[in-house]
Amino acid sequence: MTVALWSQPVADPAYGPTIGAYAPAVKPAPAFAQTDLVALSRYFSLLMMRNITSDGYVIEDPASSSVFSVPGCVIAAPSYPANTPGVDQDYVFNWVRDGAITAIEIALAGLRLVPGGGVPSLIDYVNFAALCQANAKNSATVTLGHACFTITGEVRPWSEQNDGPAIQSIAILTLFDQLDGATQTIAKQLVETNLAYLLEVYQNKTTNLWEEYEGYSFFARAVQLRFFREIARNTIGIAVPAGVADAISWLEIQLATHWNGQLYVSVLDAAAQAGYDANIDIVSSVCYGGIEPTDTKLLATAAILRRQWADPSSSNYYPINGADAAKGLGPLFGRYPGDHYDGDVAAPVVGGHPWALCTANFAEFQYRLANAIEASSAIPLDQFSEPFFAELGLGASSSAADASVALRASSDLMLRAIVYHSDHYELSEQFDGTTGYEKSVRNLTWSYASFLSAVRARSAGALAAKAKPRKSRVPRS
Repeated sequence: MTVALWSQPVADPAYGPTIGAYAPAVKPAPAFAQTDLVALSRYFSLLMMRNITSDGYVIEDPASSSVFSVPGCVIAAPSYPANTPGVDQDYVFNWVRDGAITAIEIALAGLRLVPGGGVPSLIDYVNFAALCQANAKNSATVTLGHACFTITGEVRPWSEQNDGPAIQSIAILTLFDQLDGATQTIAKQLVETNLAYLLEVYQNKTTNLWEEYEGYSFFARAVQLRFFREIARNTIGIAVPAGVADAISWLEIQLATHWNGQLYVSVLDAAAQAGYDANIDIVSSVCYGGIEPTDTKLLATAAILRRQWADPSSSNYYPINGADAAKGLGPLFGRYPGDHYDGDVAAPVVGGHPWALCTANFAEFQYRLANAIEASSAIPLDQFSEPFFAELGLGASSSAADASVALRASSDLMLRAIVYHSDHYELSEQFDGTTGYEKSVRNLTWSYASFLSAVRARSAGALAAKAKPRKSRVPRS
């Protein structure tokens, strides 16, 4: 089946303007308190899968007539200027990072294996990833860290981002058991090639997560650290080079140098604009990298992130967070305070807007923190983390149970804000910081994947609580 990209806006007097505002002009009566986040995540999973091609689900390149997708391509979004008024960006491409994050969610969705084989979408993903890697390897102009490819797996002129090979390899280690034998061989070769490349470049500068600066990226280092740790204990037969242990030690030391006394700095040695920190990519490093949610310096950074967008006295405050707080929702989070991207690079907006994936990542970080506190029966409270916990009404006299309950409740409100501002449960890239209406590219794959990941972290806490043995009661005499 060949389909046109399916996010065509339709003018309708009952709806707000199609340019940068996709939600109804009058939002429905809030039912967020009754929203079943787990059930909704299953629906988001289906919406996410619409952005993944197969033999039977083929899309045509909107910029190149009669060029059709290869199976396993994960497009960032079905959004491009001709079908998204007010947006001048084409997202009908495969970003290595976005594709890997999506593949992880497919792998953890518990899909049934095809008899005698594996999960078809994951088999397609690995083969497409191998095609892209081969094309990058054969190119004289890019590295194996190249970030973006066409729907046919060809190199697209773009940046080199060394978090990509790391998170792609993490995805393959996660999904490996859901592949057939032939694809497992390809998957191992893919990871081995990434491993050899990363051992050569992990100490180098790279283009950062938001594709804006080249420097020493906290996010890239965190993802590389997680990959090296996972490859060191892999059980799929990949030989572990001697350099892996040294890489782990080096990255742990270098990540600590991002602390400036108040927060973790996103990019070191870069001519980054004023206002690049606090940056949400520090919290995203908990979701996708090797950073523990109990790191108290990370918690200090998280406190600043929340305050800069949710505190009315902050110059970076999003007015929508005030309106949402009155409804018992939110807050929503953006990328960094000096952001100006809203899907239209020709018309930058100083201060930017909140993103669905940034908000979901912060919610996931808090769910993970709640789970860790519950498991250890201890709150990581010190001079660095005190402001973070104080925002939740927690302090030295609070119990671990108090903290886990408060953290999960806080994250639930963030996810419910995403749902409330969605357009009929479809997620774009951003929400308007004043009105809350969806903005920028429509149906962003990473928005769905981040929501799914957050709900998994939430559910992990619930399952752990159920699994705890109950104290036996002494029968009354």
